[in-house]
Amino acid sequence: MAAGTARERLVAQLQLAYSGELAAGYAYRGHWHSLRDVAERTRIREIEEEEWHHRQLVGDMLRGLEAGPRAVRELVFFIIGRTLGTACHLVGWLLPMYGAGRLESSNVKEYEDAALYARDCGHPELIDCLLTMAEVEWEHERYFREKTVGHPWSKYLPRWRIPGPKESIRGPFPGFRPGDQPVPAPPAPPAGDETRTATPS
Repeated sequence: MAAGTARERLVAQLQLAYSGELAAGYAYRGHWHSLRDVAERTRIREIEEEEWHHRQLVGDMLRGLEAGPRAVRELVFFIIGRTLGTACHLVGWLLPMYGAGRLESSNVKEYEDAALYARDCGHPELIDCLLTMAEVEWEHERYFREKTVGHPWSKYLPRWRIPGPKESIRGPFPGFRPGDQPVPAPPAPPAGDETRTATPS
């Protein structure tokens, strides 16, 4: 793939991921607020924070590439995220868990592809962070899949694409081992803070 084409694809993929994380953050906020189980609320709130952290990291990458988000896409995904977050209070337990798992499956591939584009256009400094985000999304997908698989109605829902083993994420990048360049941890929210906001750029 030509470097110019790979760079264009990388920017486009990062723009999609940046807005996707906006929608995911708001959707997960509504999701954990809708739950009664304390352990589920805690884990999905952690996932929400990880999605906001990914958005921050992707935004930094876009700025480093002298690019930015797409304003219209930001608005659309803001609306999608808010709508899904509200819907979680109305549609019961299974559908939000199922939808989250399906979304996270595509997010794994999204970051894997971005890492390939980064390699092909001469930006190896981005690869480890992108692979680490793919691994985090892999953990998210596994969590939601394990939650839904035991539900008696889950057999009536179409299966999503299950990612390969976590170790396979770094398969195309033998020089990048987990932990080579650790991704900074997201800052802890203030105690009792359940109203964190993020608006479209």
